[in-house]
Amino acid sequence: MAPLVDGRWEDARRAAFLAFSHNAENASEVVAVNNSFWRTLSSDVLALVDLPTTTTSAMDGYAVAGNGPWKLVGEVTAFTSTSIDLVDGTAVKISTGGAIPVNTYGILRWEDAKVDGTILHGSTTKDKDIRPSGTECKTGEIIASAGTTINPGLLGLISAAGHDVVHVHRKPKVVLLLSGDEIIKTGLPSKGLVRDSIGVMLPGWLERMGCEIVKVNYIQDRHADFVSALSLNVENADVIVTTGGTARGSHDHLHNALSEISADVVVDGVKVRPGHPMILAKLGGVAILGLPGNPQSAIAALMSLGQVMTSAMLGKSYAELEMVSSAQALNSPDDSTRLILGNLRSGRFEMGTHLGSGMLRGLAASSGFAIVPPGGVREGSDVGWLPLP
Repeated sequence: MAPLVDGRWEDARRAAFLAFSHNAENASEVVAVNNSFWRTLSSDVLALVDLPTTTTSAMDGYAVAGNGPWKLVGEVTAFTSTSIDLVDGTAVKISTGGAIPVNTYGILRWEDAKVDGTILHGSTTKDKDIRPSGTECKTGEIIASAGTTINPGLLGLISAAGHDVVHVHRKPKVVLLLSGDEIIKTGLPSKGLVRDSIGVMLPGWLERMGCEIVKVNYIQDRHADFVSALSLNVENADVIVTTGGTARGSHDHLHNALSEISADVVVDGVKVRPGHPMILAKLGGVAILGLPGNPQSAIAALMSLGQVMTSAMLGKSYAELEMVSSAQALNSPDDSTRLILGNLRSGRFEMGTHLGSGMLRGLAASSGFAIVPPGGVREGSDVGWLPLP
């Protein structure tokens, strides 16, 4: 298929997703439930038991039978294993989670009860605070679908439903190739040298996207170095992310390197600011994502193509963006989408500051990008919201 060259932002994202949606097939593993936080399910999870497994009390109080007052004849806790049968006019003290005795009319909450020796006084209604077996889910019911990311609440549900292990998509293995003769990794930058900022940011973003960083290499701005680094690492990764060298200047080598290793280009430039000279290619099943060298441009490109690409590899569905109202007018070139950093305040987008492509303060203070269509929008108009991971 011919590459999408300088295509619309929305078209480029869909092309990136479709190009790698097949990679999720057969790329799964089994992990312990306790180790599955933030992993992506590769198959549906079915409840192995009814929840709750038996009819239980939803409150601390008394299980009563018939009309009151009632004679107290025992106690049921969440740990009581033997069943109790009540006869009319009797009651038992019961804890939250305790199994409901046979012939229970309802639960009299402890704060509504008055106890005089062994005699219980108060009132309740039929089936009050009784939690029937299977209220939350039935055995065999799907409680989480394939492609779902496991958050803490879902982790608890899966465990409660009887699972010790889950099937999850294998994390895409990522190699980072960071280029730039001017980059230093330690010390104070001066005389044209710059401290590496992209290399310390990218692992965090990619790990939050569900990836595993397996190697970080720094390479020089030379054609041979790009070719060598790509060739050496293609066997060890599902994704290779490069920084810099994505334009077509005399010191930009990624295009020629991709051609030399016979990679197929999927997206070559996107009509977006910042991040226009981003590249996405594939060599076999390996994705090669080329990010521009400026930090804000690099993260804009990562979120534009890298986010949907990794989502596809993890078996997730293509997600349309949430639309939010803009608190101010937002400008954009007539022929390009613009990604503007900022935050949501009371559900409305507020533009950040320090938005230059080489700046970091805007990234540090923002939670996502507003996706502004060509030509911009007026105050109060809806824009797409692309949250940072």
